[in-house]
Amino acid sequence: QLQLVESGGGLVQPGGSLRLSCAASRVTLDYYTIGWFRQAPGKEREGVSCISKSGGNTNYADSVKGRFTISRDNAKNTVYLQMNSLKPEDTAIYYCAAPYGITTVQAMCNMQTPIRRYWGQGTQVTVSS
Repeated sequence: QLQLVESGGGLVQPGGSLRLSCAASRVTLDYYTIGWFRQAPGKEREGVSCISKSGGNTNYADSVKGRFTISRDNAKNTVYLQMNSLKPEDTAIYYCAAPYGITTVQAMCNMQTPIRRYWGQGTQVTVSS
């Protein structure tokens, strides 16, 4: 059973930065495409960014392009989401996820794709002055 643990959330002012981490124990993450998702109060969960097993392919939601960067360090068994120029509308619980099986970064990031995902417990990001 893959268990994912997110960290790095917190309260930040608009324009600030945070780096989220997604780690796994007892399982090698480099077998998996990994995605970051978020869910704001009263809204559906949405894909933010996804990265392939090698890190060679990435996908970003239009709302975060140019501000967020996904990366992975397979030696540390960790996937990161660097978030810059944060806006109040980025406020949400952020989750990392891995698919059951093989999938593309585009399919992984699309919540409409009928694939099962392992989910972490989430980390709260609040952007407010």
